[in-house]
Amino acid sequence: MSGHVIAPPAVVAAPIHGSDETFPVRRVYCIGRNYAAHAIEMGHDPDREPPFFFQKNPDNLDFTGEFPYPEKTSDVHHEIELVVALGKGGRNIPLDRAMDCVWGYGVGLDMTRRDLQGEAKKMGRPWEVGKAFERSAPMGRLKPASQIADPTKGKVILKVNGEVKQEGDLNQLIWKIPEMISYLSDYFELAPGDVIMTGTPSGVGPVVKGDVMEAHVEGVDDVTVKVV
Repeated sequence: MSGHVIAPPAVVAAPIHGSDETFPVRRVYCIGRNYAAHAIEMGHDPDREPPFFFQKNPDNLDFTGEFPYPEKTSDVHHEIELVVALGKGGRNIPLDRAMDCVWGYGVGLDMTRRDLQGEAKKMGRPWEVGKAFERSAPMGRLKPASQIADPTKGKVILKVNGEVKQEGDLNQLIWKIPEMISYLSDYFELAPGDVIMTGTPSGVGPVVKGDVMEAHVEGVDDVTVKVV
């Protein structure tokens, strides 16, 4: 049997609360403008229009507690999000079966080079240059779904240097978790290892080197990330 011509890339795996095992990540789906107040602050109508998704790469995830300020930008924004990790997948998953796919939950940050994203939007180009750069998704440990009392509600708070910048509640999601899973499965074949970043509340804003971000999703986790 022939081997690879180069060394295979390392498997990206999220740590798990209370376990030495890890969760290998296959794909990272991100939903845009999934809180009404955030849609408004970004200049869009908050009415419930069909959802849209973009992707980050698995190796954009980072679990070190540090976020290196990226190059080619002067306007990097924080976006706190509930992360949903899938243990099952499929195509055309019905709503009443969607939650069966969920393995667990975590807290992540969708860090965004807002200036580059804005330029891409104006030119009708994809967002990857603003969204899918190295270490652009700081994340904490995952918790199994069985340890989460109610993933449909709970405070979502992001502090920068101790000051609350973002605040919302999971019950404010425009598209709920089962709806996101079902909708995605109509367009992609979902699989174990896929994660979904479920959107961010209003209050997104810039960070600079030295800032400390504290991300909290009630009942899920607390994550602290320093901008370096």
